[in-house]
Amino acid sequence: MTHGLRQPITEHRPLLERDEELRAIDRALAGLGHAVDGVPRVPRGGLLAFTGAAGLGKTTLIAAVRARAAAQGFTVFSGKGGENEQGLAFRVVRQVMQPVLAGMSGPERRDFLGSWYDIVGAALGLEATDPARVPDPTGVRDGLDWVMTRLTMLNTPVVLLLDDLHWADTESLDWLASFAPRVADLPLLIVVGYRPDELPSDATSFRTLVERHEQRPHLLSPLGEAGVARIIREEVGEEAEDEFCGECWTVTNGIPFEAVELAIRLRERRLRGTQDEVPVMRDLAAAVKGPGLIERLKRLGPSTVRFAWAGAVLGGPFSPEAAADLAVVGSAEAVEATEKLRACRILTNADETAGALEFVHPLIATTVYGDIPSGLRVGMHDAAANAAQTVESDPTAAARHLLEVPCDGRPETVACLRAAAREYLRAGAPEAARRVLTRALREPPPAEDRAALLHELAGSTFLIEPTATVSHLREALKEPGIDPDLRSSIVYRLTQALAHTDRLTEAATVAADEARRATNARVRLRMQADHFVWSAFRTDEPDSSARSRRLARLAAKLTGRGLEERYILGLRAWDALVRGEPRRSALGYAEEALSGGMSWTDENRGFEVPVAVALLFMYCDQPRRAEELFADGMAECEHRGWRGSHLAQGQTLLGYIRYRRGCLPEAEELVRAGLHTAERVEGAVPAQWFAIGILIQILLARGRTTDARRLADTYHYGDVVPNAVIFPDPRTVYAELLLAEGRLAEAARLLARVGDWLESRDWHNPSWCPWQLGLASALARTAPDQAVLHAQDAAKRARDFGAASAIGQALRVQAEVTGGQAALDLHTQAVDHLERSPAAYELARALVGHGAALVRSGRLHDAADRLYQGLEGAVHCGADGLAARARRELSAAGLRPLPLRYAQTDMLTGPERRAAEKTAQGHPAPVVAKDLRITEQGVRQLLSSVYRKLGTDTAGLADALENCHRPGR
Repeated sequence: MTHGLRQPITEHRPLLERDEELRAIDRALAGLGHAVDGVPRVPRGGLLAFTGAAGLGKTTLIAAVRARAAAQGFTVFSGKGGENEQGLAFRVVRQVMQPVLAGMSGPERRDFLGSWYDIVGAALGLEATDPARVPDPTGVRDGLDWVMTRLTMLNTPVVLLLDDLHWADTESLDWLASFAPRVADLPLLIVVGYRPDELPSDATSFRTLVERHEQRPHLLSPLGEAGVARIIREEVGEEAEDEFCGECWTVTNGIPFEAVELAIRLRERRLRGTQDEVPVMRDLAAAVKGPGLIERLKRLGPSTVRFAWAGAVLGGPFSPEAAADLAVVGSAEAVEATEKLRACRILTNADETAGALEFVHPLIATTVYGDIPSGLRVGMHDAAANAAQTVESDPTAAARHLLEVPCDGRPETVACLRAAAREYLRAGAPEAARRVLTRALREPPPAEDRAALLHELAGSTFLIEPTATVSHLREALKEPGIDPDLRSSIVYRLTQALAHTDRLTEAATVAADEARRATNARVRLRMQADHFVWSAFRTDEPDSSARSRRLARLAAKLTGRGLEERYILGLRAWDALVRGEPRRSALGYAEEALSGGMSWTDENRGFEVPVAVALLFMYCDQPRRAEELFADGMAECEHRGWRGSHLAQGQTLLGYIRYRRGCLPEAEELVRAGLHTAERVEGAVPAQWFAIGILIQILLARGRTTDARRLADTYHYGDVVPNAVIFPDPRTVYAELLLAEGRLAEAARLLARVGDWLESRDWHNPSWCPWQLGLASALARTAPDQAVLHAQDAAKRARDFGAASAIGQALRVQAEVTGGQAALDLHTQAVDHLERSPAAYELARALVGHGAALVRSGRLHDAADRLYQGLEGAVHCGADGLAARARRELSAAGLRPLPLRYAQTDMLTGPERRAAEKTAQGHPAPVVAKDLRITEQGVRQLLSSVYRKLGTDTAGLADALENCHRPGR
């Protein structure tokens, strides 16, 4: 079964001097088989590449693959690039996938594609059901991966043939480069042919794919003299003289295409291959390509020439009717021209069922197109564009021709190009959108449309060149009479682009200026929110306290009825968090902000505030609520097809939440996925910064200091400080790494600088940035008094904030730097607080630390209980380094580690649930203990397990229990 473009195989002749390539083909096809010599095995896919200059036989080899695959009953999909169609996004992908989809009814297609329909529909040329949905390029590539994988599994085994990829569109090449590494695990063989010297400059991902693949590209060489002689003699007879064949080899340079074409013409002229026929042979060889080919074409008559020109302008497989209309010839003349061009081996049938035509070889198409007089060529492209707008619903087909037409100030041209750009953006092809919008701007557009067009152009460049976005938007703002809603959208996108280019100061200034000039109250409030966002995330904000006071005054006046008001309240919640205000206050503002919903995919507001509000619950000891908000937000992003930097950020920060809960292996998996996603996205540097810092913390918690150092060095993590606020704070994370390596003095100096910066901003919350705790640990040996003071201050700030996990963490460090009997009391308090929090890893650290202190004080019985609990907690968290420390402490005390007492599970036991329900109803511990017939200490232990399993503290217990009963939770 074959799908896609049929390769024109007009002659069946053996492939000469291609034995190595044919053996590679046979090996690759054998790998797709389900059995070898009757022995079942798992089929293994691969990538096979044939490369070389024009005419060396790449297409013929790919045709050989097609024939061999078909003979073995394999499914074949195919597509190829076209010289004049490179600007059509996903053209090659459509050739591959559309034939199968076209065979389905509308409902069948929707069934087949499922939730991916609206994400990949535009890329595949399907009718969109949600025109407002604009997926990002990563989301579209992921969707196409899914489609190709499903097609493969439904039609296994599959061979995918892709020819002339040097002329493929960039979007198809990028998809292929991202998908091809997967084929080793699929029953799919990809075979590609391309000219290496003609690959577009931006095809770096494809070039890297083929050059670094385990199977290096097969570089085709010209035929030797014997090979050309074999071709000549097959046509003119074995009596052809050696000298004649040698001259044929010389004039064709051993290029198989030219040798075959020459041999056919020799046969048609009934030459015998003698020495005296060499001059005639040279004339025939000259007519195979270049000027000779054009002379041969012109001898066929004016209408036939115009028909060939029309085919070259239309490009790819073209309809004879469309070519006739474009050439302005009648149907009878078109039929006659087609027959002449077939007879002269200029055109051939591309698809017999549809009656389409194509040029016999791309070299011929290139030559014919280049021969069209420039003025006529422009006119034909213009006519083709008009015809496409009349007969096709896809404006990209017309836009492709309009790119070849000089600017003429036509509004209809601008409208068509803008419509094509919208289609390209829906297809996840921003570069193609930028290309047509740039051309629309040069047309030029009507004055009243210029600002909107510049805004659209800026949107197309945002993901690929945000600096260009800034320029376009600044230019748009200079236009007179801009609609207020459009202006606010322009300003927001400008601030966003400035922030993404690490120019947060400018972003904050632009928003503040716009807020001052706005006359509409809603627009003013929105601009104020943007100003507060970019100011809060600047590392160099000159007066954070003044901004916080302004924000607090504004938030106090708001009711949260409108979206702009809720964003302000969300920012107020975040500001309260980092400043260390009581968490009840921060949670109150957060709940108000969420009361009417906050979208992660509002293109005019961004997702910074919704993400910050969601994370706030983690810092306030309600990580389960944060996880729920992240799950909803990430699902919203995936539904929109936003699987680039948004998804990377979501995966990474969800991993951070799991880390703070103590689920270290799962956290590491999520953050590595986020880092991988970020590395697939151009310009996703902020997402990388988040991921690297969090991953370093996770590796340190798991006792893998060497891995953490390697990661930091790979990404130069300690060398550069970003201008945007990143959490966890990069310098504090790097200091943690230095502490783990024993480089205490370096860590102390770095943390002191972090402290100066945070103090200048009045950011005092150790739950958000525990710099004082790290500094206390760094100074414990050299300046113990200062260490104690830092730890005490951190503990006070943690109490002011009120999160049990922050208080417990601070008390643990305070105990470690204090020593003596006082330290034992502090250790006890630390454990007590952490048992009331969902922070499983921090509790395990506190238990092990307390146990070690008890060993040193000689209280071995008490120490054993703490160390056993700490060991159990460390093992369940995946904190291998902490577990090893607990075992060492037990061994040093003469104690033997015991088997784990319970398996790790998130399910509440019966007693745990009853204790949780009673506590959520407001019953104190003595009442709960009496009801359950256990001690108060037993109640505390049950609740400690509940908090860790449910991911909450006492304040969020009732909601967490309610959510546990909801379907799907």
